[in-house]
Amino acid sequence: MPEFKEEFKVKGQELLDKVKDIIHEGNIRRIIIKNDEGKTIMELPLTFGVIGAVFAPILAAVGAVAALAADYTIEVYKSEEEPEAKKDEQPGN
Repeated sequence: MPEFKEEFKVKGQELLDKVKDIIHEGNIRRIIIKNDEGKTIMELPLTFGVIGAVFAPILAAVGAVAALAADYTIEVYKSEEEPEAKKDEQPGN
């Protein structure tokens, strides 16, 4: 299945909310959180069947990282043919 990547730059206090939003979007295969130096702080492999209480420890860990109040890059790997915005731009749609 094809995979594509999106990146988001966030401040520490925005990290947890952004990760929650990303998870709720669905079709997420993996989330990687990097610090402002580009070093991976946390990698979260996600599967389609993971819901509910399983997210609680993940979000607690992300919250702990966010408490460091640094700048972060969130890399999101989705399992879709292409982003929805690009599909809308194709001729004939």
